Amino acid sequence: MSISSTRPPYVPLIRLYQDWLRQSRGLVFADYHALWQWSVSDLEAFWQSIWDYADLCSPTPHRAALGRNVMPGAEWFPGAQVNYAQQVLRHVDAAHAAGQLALIAENECGQLRELTWPALRQQVASLALHLKAQGVRPGDRVAAYLPNIPETIIAFLACASVGAVWSVCAPDMGTNAVLDRFRQITPTGLITVNGVTWGGRAMDRGDVVAQLRRELPSVRHVVGIRYLDASEPIADSADWTSVTSRNDAEVAAFAPAWLAFDHPLWIVFSSGTTGLPKPIVHSHGGILVESMVTGMHSDVGCSYAPNNFGERFCWYSSTGWVMWNIQVGGLLTGPTCVIFDGSPAGAKDAPDWSTLWRFAARHGVTFLGSGAAFYGGCMKAGVDLAQCGDLSRIRAIGTTGSPLSAEVQQWGTAQYRAIAKTKAQQDIWWFNVSGGTDFAGGFIAGTPELPQEPGVMQCRMLGAAVESWDENGHPVIGQVGELVCTSRFRRCPCISGTTPVMPAIWPATSRCSRPAMAASPAAATSAPRRAASGATAIGCASATNRARASGA
Repeated sequence: MSISSTRPPYVPLIRLYQDWLRQSRGLVFADYHALWQWSVSDLEAFWQSIWDYADLCSPTPHRAALGRNVMPGAEWFPGAQVNYAQQVLRHVDAAHAAGQLALIAENECGQLRELTWPALRQQVASLALHLKAQGVRPGDRVAAYLPNIPETIIAFLACASVGAVWSVCAPDMGTNAVLDRFRQITPTGLITVNGVTWGGRAMDRGDVVAQLRRELPSVRHVVGIRYLDASEPIADSADWTSVTSRNDAEVAAFAPAWLAFDHPLWIVFSSGTTGLPKPIVHSHGGILVESMVTGMHSDVGCSYAPNNFGERFCWYSSTGWVMWNIQVGGLLTGPTCVIFDGSPAGAKDAPDWSTLWRFAARHGVTFLGSGAAFYGGCMKAGVDLAQCGDLSRIRAIGTTGSPLSAEVQQWGTAQYRAIAKTKAQQDIWWFNVSGGTDFAGGFIAGTPELPQEPGVMQCRMLGAAVESWDENGHPVIGQVGELVCTSRFRRCPCISGTTPVMPAIWPATSRCSRPAMAASPAAATSAPRRAASGATAIGCASATNRARASGA
């Protein structure tokens, strides 16, 4: 059933976008499919509308939304200057005036921290100025060995502010796994913790940090965070507290640097199942506009806007998963980000699958996301949501990482119906998304205005001309196939078959490992000037997620 009319006072964000298209462009669409079809057939108009609707800023005008429609070499928003951090920090004054927080963070030890928007801006500026003073310049890589804590978000935004290229690995990763990634990008800076806790167990990381420093000779400067033991500093490093506590006139006047639309933002890595993990570069501008589309689909809005007042967004992730990047991306549209550091299932010897639910209840989360396997674990463990606190503010549940079975979705919906106080809570919306690290976004997702069927994803995302193909390259509907995003002019040369070519944001197939065809703004980053030694821009991605195509 459609649930758009059962969630007052919220109006789905895609509905608001369509209202804007009607009023400002004179475009009217009979249904979501018609809107989607336009988004993949008129790339220039669609992506320009995203820029305008999101009110993205540039001190210089762009000549077109899509300057060159070829791949390799697609050129998006030529002439525009942007900065990811600038888009985040534009919410500071309005959100703070409305009494909304920027970050709420808790770890499995029960330590709670809340960060106001002005405090976020101050700490980002303080660290950015410190990095500049240490010689960090646009295009320099900064590596981070950090867990899912506020400091990681602050460090990322500071790097983005000065044009440095960010890359993070989680402290639960082994030393060799981290070195396999960081060696390829020759970082000049390292930001690290001295240890973490996981599943109730403290894990010192001093020896790992020492080895990283020995094996990464390009690193000239280290910033250390005393996370596990506040009394134990990291040798030969700048102390985090000191470098983020500056609050003078220069900090107050600091503004993120304007950068070319395709300036590199971060480097993420493939899983490394075949050879070394592959570094993938995404750009400031591409991720900005792609995130605006993702935000509309996930229906995560601005915390100080009347439609979504008090929005609190949580997508549980470690920093080693691209969903950490999606979680941080929530800040682009102005919600409060609620983050949890630790095991969502409790200690290994005393598992507690209600941990994340109780966390969400304590902090009034409105959108809760996690891997599909987490919800399956909750069902198998017999979690009773009625015993997890007040979950009445959650109106959407996000899943990704693996297919969410119909059985698990039905279990979760039944749980919510049992505790529902209103009709809206009975019809909890499942935001099931399939995408990839390759472009830090989704191909198949949902919208609260469409019907839900357990085990089936709701729709193709705006701008994504995806199909499900069989092993011979033929489109299939109603059965399992390979997820493919096709190209306007030609298919990926790695793919055979006679399937008609459809306009798209960029192609994707698990059989392709070399650049190809037309790209989305997120994927089509130019090979950065100093961005990533060994890292390449991606035009054709690995999309190993399999999905049942509903024909939506």
